[in-house]
Amino acid sequence: MAGLFRSLLLSGLLVAASGAHAAGDLVLSGGPYVPTPQRVVDAMLAVANVSDRDYVIDLGSGDGRIVITAAQKFGARGKGYDIDGELVERSTAAAAKLKLADRVSFEKRDVLQADLSGATVITLYLLPAMMLELRAKLMRELKPGTRIVSHDFDFGDWQPERTVNLELDEKYDITGSWSSTVHLWTVPDRTKK
Repeated sequence: MAGLFRSLLLSGLLVAASGAHAAGDLVLSGGPYVPTPQRVVDAMLAVANVSDRDYVIDLGSGDGRIVITAAQKFGARGKGYDIDGELVERSTAAAAKLKLADRVSFEKRDVLQADLSGATVITLYLLPAMMLELRAKLMRELKPGTRIVSHDFDFGDWQPERTVNLELDEKYDITGSWSSTVHLWTVPDRTKK
């Protein structure tokens, strides 16, 4: 029930934030910019077992905090994709200020058009419709063994192999929920039956 409430609340935020957007644009949107709390970022990267051997791609990267944290705390390389050019500029500036521009980059691009090659970890915090839309792309383009970690939302009938729940005071003001859920999947080897 809490998941349904979060989904409805974020969907309501999306509609409120969209203003003059056409209805068709809403369906394809990953949602409004809602920053992932730092405790959730840390949990996502820990659940995905990120290390300095990883290339982390964040789909809907917002202010870049997931990719930047992966580089700072785990020595990973990475890339963030976001459709909002202002957020991409902010992320790029933050990476430069932290002297991480040689390890991470950000690009303005629709996540459905993102280049996933080289990813060993995918992170996302997108609304359910976009999660389902991305599922086929992820299965088609990612190598077996790639870890996918999501904040709050899942891939429908593709069950996560691990789920972690976190209680967070700071999230209540944003979503009306006290908790966050982190889900982990590993891309299967599609050649095995």
